Amino acid sequence: MPKALTPGSVGVKAIPTKDLEPNPHNPRRLFDPLPLDTLRESIQKVGILVPLTVYWAKSRKTWIILDGQRRWICAKDLGLRSVPANEVAEPTIVQNIVTMFQIHKLREDWELMPTALTLDVLMDALEERRDGKLAELTGLDRAVVARCKKLLSFPKKYQDMMLDPDPRKRVKADFFIELYPVIHDRAVTKMEWFKPDSFTSKMLKRYNDGGLKSVTDFRKVKQYINTAVKAGKVKVMGSRLEEFADEPRLPLEHLAIQSAVLSARIREITQAATKMETLLRNLVAMDFYAEEDLWRRLERLMQLIRVRLGEVERRVK
Repeated sequence: MPKALTPGSVGVKAIPTKDLEPNPHNPRRLFDPLPLDTLRESIQKVGILVPLTVYWAKSRKTWIILDGQRRWICAKDLGLRSVPANEVAEPTIVQNIVTMFQIHKLREDWELMPTALTLDVLMDALEERRDGKLAELTGLDRAVVARCKKLLSFPKKYQDMMLDPDPRKRVKADFFIELYPVIHDRAVTKMEWFKPDSFTSKMLKRYNDGGLKSVTDFRKVKQYINTAVKAGKVKVMGSRLEEFADEPRLPLEHLAIQSAVLSARIREITQAATKMETLLRNLVAMDFYAEEDLWRRLERLMQLIRVRLGEVERRVK
């Protein structure tokens, strides 16, 4: 990491537990009880083995935790008067956030929504929006950066659902990630009845009530929409999708417009037949004289084609 993005080390010291405060730019904002219980038991037995990393915030006149907030929470719970800490120079906002993300590379995954909010601060501070550059700066995978940006596009009330401190009530980020392509589909956004916020609320209720088997069901929704668009059935799909949103009892298959599905299969078979015709037309048979497997497969294909043609009373001329 470039030195300009790294706060310099000052030294290790014991700092009163009550004098420390959480980092306002920590991407990890959710601390579930079970992992904390395990860490608390360990600290109770052997103490804090890895010092926290802190800095003195001059403007706030307090110590801020750069790394080790979980250890600090457990220390408070156990009534420890002080904690070992490695002091570093006060970082800039960019140094602070980049350092937190670099720490993240070596730790278990954080929840995606808190990560997205911190990434948003970094994007504003650097005036940088490119996925590749942000991935390079933070050490996050480029795909994670893209997912974070999608979450930031949702209204705050939905972001707050992903930040609920109770893991049982918290809505997983995957719900909104999978929904994103549906509510941003070009055909859907042009439907007169469609309002992103209302549709999101209805899909969330459907999911919570068991009307969707999995968040990946939204991939099927998007697939049905794509098929309808290609078949010129956008108006029909608009009505079906509105009904699907308003009536929780309707199954996912309600969106399957049979004529659209049939049109997709026709295109698929026609394209395959055209490609095979081109290959065979350009084939020099004697060059493949000894390829028995090839000729057997072509014979089986020819027999199958004759059967299918016979089923619709067509003859091979």
